[in-house]
Amino acid sequence: MRDIDSVLERLSKSQFRSRFTLRGRELLYLNEKGMDTITEHARAFIDERLAPGEIPNDGRQTPMQNHPVFIAQHATASCCRKCLQKWHGIPSAGHALTDGEKDYVLSLLRLWLERYL
Repeated sequence: MRDIDSVLERLSKSQFRSRFTLRGRELLYLNEKGMDTITEHARAFIDERLAPGEIPNDGRQTPMQNHPVFIAQHATASCCRKCLQKWHGIPSAGHALTDGEKDYVLSLLRLWLERYL
């Protein structure tokens, strides 16, 4: 795992990653629900879609819209295990995320989302 601030700095320079921003209904949803509720959603998404050692649809498990966490996952390259490996140094196939790795991803997402509140 890498330092969150330095990773976010690198991601902001990526043409693809930097295009993800919260707008419209995702931003409204974040403001209405608040960071605590959205963090609970993020933890559930991580546990269900990212943490298992084997993900049959890796690379396609995170939608590109309809929830602020989904947008944040793409912006922070925590949308699939391949991106986690490339950008964050977290092993992919055959490795279930540890509690520390899940906490890292959650912190990454929360920090990215907090700038919208």
